[in-house]
Amino acid sequence: MKLKYNIISLILISLFVTSCGKKEAPTEKAPEKTEQKEKPKEEAPQTIAALTEEQMKSVDVALGTVEMKELTSTIKANGLLSVPNSNKATITSLYGGIIKTLNIQVGSFVKKGQVIATIANPDYIRLQEDYLTTNSRITYAEQEYRRQRELFNNDAGAKKNLQSADAELNTLRTKRASLLKQLQMMGISPGSVNNGNMKSGLVITAPISGTISGITAQIGSYVDISSPVATVIDNGSIHLDLQVFEKDLPKMRVGQIVHFKLTNNPETEYDARIYSIGSSFENDSKTISMHCEVIGNKAGLIDGMNITGIVSLDKSTTPAVPTSAIVEADSKYYVFVQTDKKPEEDHEEKGKPHPKTLNFEKIEVVKGTSDMGYTAITPIGQIPPDAKIVVKGAFFVNAKLVNSGEHE
Repeated sequence: MKLKYNIISLILISLFVTSCGKKEAPTEKAPEKTEQKEKPKEEAPQTIAALTEEQMKSVDVALGTVEMKELTSTIKANGLLSVPNSNKATITSLYGGIIKTLNIQVGSFVKKGQVIATIANPDYIRLQEDYLTTNSRITYAEQEYRRQRELFNNDAGAKKNLQSADAELNTLRTKRASLLKQLQMMGISPGSVNNGNMKSGLVITAPISGTISGITAQIGSYVDISSPVATVIDNGSIHLDLQVFEKDLPKMRVGQIVHFKLTNNPETEYDARIYSIGSSFENDSKTISMHCEVIGNKAGLIDGMNITGIVSLDKSTTPAVPTSAIVEADSKYYVFVQTDKKPEEDHEEKGKPHPKTLNFEKIEVVKGTSDMGYTAITPIGQIPPDAKIVVKGAFFVNAKLVNSGEHE
């Protein structure tokens, strides 16, 4: 019996020793748990950028607000400025002659009827001579006709002589009428033509008012009806031919406003209004021509200039920001909103004095319609009312934020 109790005692002692050994084991592995606690957590993407006043001034960062703008959905198209043929003219002379004076230059503005050149030709004197001679012959023919009429009435003359005198008089009168018209077309007043006042030169006048676009003659050159002196264009009647693709045709309406800029001068914007829509395709381009009347300012517009236009469709009032305020990153769009939040500090920089900064939070937005330099936005995050946003220099702010993230 005593032996039985001794065996039980040994078993209990051995169990106690074993349990003590297990309690001591975790003490040796404690540093491993400490090491796991010290492993750094994954950093969240940095969304706050801090800029000093000097940095903002150096890159010209400007602030603004989200505005309510009446923007329109638009269609972009290319086109060409043109002047109707009814407002173009080729200046020619109805009669041949040598250019004696030329009073115009390319770009000169002329009024209808203004003298632009003078020409000379001895044939002009011969025409006036024929006119004066014909007048004298008519005077004699009238006297002869009256004499033959009186003889015939008194049975002293033959009827044949009266008829001959009448025919001669009518022939001379027809010739005088023809010469009179020719003199008038030459710009010579028939009443002023006499033996001591014959003109050897003619004037060439502008048929319409407009701007001289080209000069083909020079002093001393010979011109006639087949050789033009110059060309004149009335740019006041200039219109726009806008080429729209077939898929956009159902959206086009007469009366829609077109904002356009010259390809070689995109700083200035002009306006036009659609007054006619073409009914056939232009060549092989699969585009339809929209004929537009240029309204408002027409300064600097010349026939043949290429343009880029935007056709305004439906209008809607929506929150919008200047297009320059939006930056793209990772196929998403963002704006920077001034905030009181502070960026996370680098461990190495904690405790060091920092210069005064303005902080900007990167807020994701969805882009909408763009028009007249503004773009409609729908914030994914919350933008407080009257919040200040970066409207100029947003690209620099984003670069500053990216560089800060890489540094950390």
